[in-house]
Amino acid sequence: MPKVAGVDSSTQSCKIVVADADTGEVLDERVAAHPEGTECPPEAWWSALREAAEGLLDDVAAIGVAGQQHGMVTLDEAGEVVRPALLWNDTRSAAAALRLVQLLGPAGWAEAVGSVPLASMTVSKLAWLAEHEPGNAERVARVLLPHDYLTWELCGRPDQPVTDRGDASGTAYWSPVTGDYRTDLLQLALGRTPELPKVLGPAEPAGETGSAGPNGVLRPGTLVSAGTGDNMGAALGLGIEPGDVVVSLGTSGTVFAVHDKPSTDASGIVAGFADATGRFLPLVCTLNAARVLTATANMLGVDLAGLERLAREAGPGAGGLVLLPYLDGERTPNLPDAAGSLHNLRRDTMTPANLARAAVEGMLCGLADGLDAVRAQGVNVRRVLLIGGAARSEAVRSAAPTVFGVPVTVPPPAEYVALGAARQAAWALAGSAAPPSWSLGESVVRDDVDEAAGERIRSAYAQARTTLHPHG
Repeated sequence: MPKVAGVDSSTQSCKIVVADADTGEVLDERVAAHPEGTECPPEAWWSALREAAEGLLDDVAAIGVAGQQHGMVTLDEAGEVVRPALLWNDTRSAAAALRLVQLLGPAGWAEAVGSVPLASMTVSKLAWLAEHEPGNAERVARVLLPHDYLTWELCGRPDQPVTDRGDASGTAYWSPVTGDYRTDLLQLALGRTPELPKVLGPAEPAGETGSAGPNGVLRPGTLVSAGTGDNMGAALGLGIEPGDVVVSLGTSGTVFAVHDKPSTDASGIVAGFADATGRFLPLVCTLNAARVLTATANMLGVDLAGLERLAREAGPGAGGLVLLPYLDGERTPNLPDAAGSLHNLRRDTMTPANLARAAVEGMLCGLADGLDAVRAQGVNVRRVLLIGGAARSEAVRSAAPTVFGVPVTVPPPAEYVALGAARQAAWALAGSAAPPSWSLGESVVRDDVDEAAGERIRSAYAQARTTLHPHG
């Protein structure tokens, strides 16, 4: 029974799962915290991985890393970090993204790399670096993504860093359509072309740990898989098929599905990513998801369990109260400087229960807009798979089918990003044509769709959004 490990290096923490390579049964798991903020020294991710891995990985045969997408990791000629990595949720590059879009036009970018640059994307962060920190920009010899950096460390810092097509597709300078880097677009952003990681195939190994092992994390000779981005890792961990659309309610909110052809959405709403299996992963991302509920609970002076009780006391539509949940700005719609807002306040609607319900529905409505956008790219929506921390809320589960308008399946709680990385490691270890078939276990199915209530909720949300943000 070979064991494999998967790493989820997210914004907030490093999670590691150890699983049976044949069945996917989780045998052990650990977590270590990352520093807070929208930039982070990459060394902190490596330190957290080593902390979480201590005594855990002695007998694993292979390991894979799935990391937060888009983060800009810059290395100099000596392989040292130039500056702390700018993370996906750092919006200081919003103006740089706008200037890049104007150079090619939205349709030009979508056709070139599947996505229209936003503040979150690596190409925009490099443009910001060139403008605001020219001295640091001049020192940059290599540009990696967060998962690339950890894979590079696990493999003992080889001369040629590697990545995969899934994570590379989030840079906005690699094309899912052609499978090539667009160095001309990188030149537009940074003014020159630094060294970039080699893009590996889905089951292609990145290498092995060295003779001394990487700081004691793994035994020498352990296979390291290509790794991928966190959303691609979640898709692989869930084993989604056509007709399945994943809605993930974590720090950010994401809507994504596997598709058999690349998407090129000139509106910029849908990012045309590649997945971790050789297919494509059209994706919509919001900056605000589970933290909307946490912030609302703090505002009401209750914990999350208290928010849950309040939300379930109110009826669908929250008495007409609408929350636009743009608490940290927003990526979809592209409103990096927006703030959250509460609409339709009346004396009889201003209750804690209605506010709690409006927070749940506002969070879900933002993602329902993403579901519509993915559907417009030709994706069949048969059901929604609801994952992430907020998917454990019964208030969220009960509201989701009505807001989304389709049945909702809630898989058992698990670290699906880390499981996807482990499944990729098992795939690379086996050298097979397809990833191993792993069972998710028993899921909760909610098919109680109230179409009339859903239309009312979505209509009120849309009216509030277009009134306050007519060009968003």
